[in-house]
Amino acid sequence: MLTGKVAFITGASRGIGKAIAIKFAQNNANLALIATKVENLKSTEDEIKKYNIDYLLLGGNVADENDVKRFVKETIDKFGKIDILVNNAGINRDNLILRMKTEDWDRVMEVNLKSAFLLTKAFMKYFIKQKSGKIINISSIVGLTGNPGQANYSASKAGLIGLTKSLAKELGSRNIQVNAIAPGFIKTEMTENLKEDEMLNLIPLKRAGKPEEVADGALFLASSMSNYITGTVLNISGGLYM
Repeated sequence: MLTGKVAFITGASRGIGKAIAIKFAQNNANLALIATKVENLKSTEDEIKKYNIDYLLLGGNVADENDVKRFVKETIDKFGKIDILVNNAGINRDNLILRMKTEDWDRVMEVNLKSAFLLTKAFMKYFIKQKSGKIINISSIVGLTGNPGQANYSASKAGLIGLTKSLAKELGSRNIQVNAIAPGFIKTEMTENLKEDEMLNLIPLKRAGKPEEVADGALFLASSMSNYITGTVLNISGGLYM
């Protein structure tokens, strides 16, 4: 489905980002994968290299403009183009608003939202030049519903949805599709501290989602099957959000 395409994926060392990288590799995409440290990508590399694709591993801070410029340069130098940008990098620093530190607000907003702005802007001239591109922003259902103790995380994910819709309107005439995915309760390291039994009672499908199921949605949005879809938020939550 993605043969000959180049995909750039942030937060690719674990969880949803790792699952998307593997899914794209299975579908013959060449990959530029980003994590805070290159060595964190070792387990992802072990999975993708069996598919005989070309790939690039990069370490650095997705919220730092100089690192972002380096990421983009190295990606274009290696592959000569970019077809798919997946803004997946995300962290949480949960606390009630009265106890939330300013630095925890700032850091979550930087990694979850500012990084998507910086990377989209940096890659934009290449998308525009080739008159095509897919941008997929990994948001969350809490960006739609809010969640106690996650004011910073929810705000950052809501911001991603606003960014998605604005970019879809700006870039539609350039044949660039911009969409978001809003996962619900997905079993990853980020959700392992949540009370699973309580969550399952709220989910009509009565189970947690798998990172691979979010990756399936990303594959659809990255492929030609979604060419007439833009500005959409794909809810992958087992019915937790309707």
